[in-house]
Amino acid sequence: MLVVSKGASTICHHTLHIVTVQGYLQARAYLAETLRKQPHRVPGLVVLDLPYNKTDLAFFSAWLRAAEGLNHIPIIYNEAALSPFMTNLPKQLQLVDDVTNVYQNAATLKYKSKHLGHLLVHRRKDNRFLIQGLLRRMLRWISEGGRRMFDIVVSLTLLVLFSPLFLLIAALIKMESQGPVFYVSPRAGRGYRIFNFYKFRTMVPDADSQRELLENRNQYDNGEGGARFFKIVGDPRVTRFGNLLRNTSLDELPQLINVLKGDMSIVGNRPLPLYEAATLTTNEWAERFMAPAGITGLWQIKKRGRADMSAQERIHLDISYARRSNLVYDLWILANTPGALIQKTDV
Repeated sequence: MLVVSKGASTICHHTLHIVTVQGYLQARAYLAETLRKQPHRVPGLVVLDLPYNKTDLAFFSAWLRAAEGLNHIPIIYNEAALSPFMTNLPKQLQLVDDVTNVYQNAATLKYKSKHLGHLLVHRRKDNRFLIQGLLRRMLRWISEGGRRMFDIVVSLTLLVLFSPLFLLIAALIKMESQGPVFYVSPRAGRGYRIFNFYKFRTMVPDADSQRELLENRNQYDNGEGGARFFKIVGDPRVTRFGNLLRNTSLDELPQLINVLKGDMSIVGNRPLPLYEAATLTTNEWAERFMAPAGITGLWQIKKRGRADMSAQERIHLDISYARRSNLVYDLWILANTPGALIQKTDV
């Protein structure tokens, strides 16, 4: 049995031969080297006993299942390493063969290894499973490629059409207050990738330096710690023209540049300021970063402008989108976006 763990594994059964490695890359290297030098000693079971990471797990699972001589090895995720919210997710996403509490007796693990191993051998020999896997990958590629093509066409078209509006808004911003036309800040998007995010400036030039003074008015500050966002009702840093831009969503137009560059999509989860993203790195919340960053999304059409929305509600909407993200779902969200453009609450 090969145990993939973050540190020293506590899985100890004297009747099992256990090799412990720390992380997916080391596990992959160990399996490849063992197959090359001692194929008769290839483990009969891989147990993952480390925090859930969808991207790393997907790559490891795809590699193992495609590797000749290794693709019969079942993958089991240790239930104790997952939060209750995530317990069934790896199996539902078909990233592992089973999720179980591996601190059970050795006989249980041996049974699962033998039973799942036989099942996988038959599946590998059945072309239906190979074809189904190829079709799933092809559909994902088509969906991702279609989304990117859609993003390029839409963003480029809108940038051309709205160029006169860009010039007008820029002139009005300059007339009202000194400072840059665009607000540029580092944001965390898909996979926590950081990029420069563009908006029309709607606040006074030194707005960021005043944020700490307004912490006690944060609509999301419920005193419970953990996940954190920052937004206040009637923000005094917002200019008069900036308030109009925000309430009509016109301040979002420069994000079309981000979409054209590939930093964002038209539809996705909101890219977060780094101080907010830093609070969402736990197993429970990190899944929201598996979806692309977007101008509009599920949160915007469901709860945008609601002063009573909690941080947990917003993250659950982001996670819900991440799990269903595809081009067809994006088109449905986009069709429902016009009704959410006009913000009813000054937040």
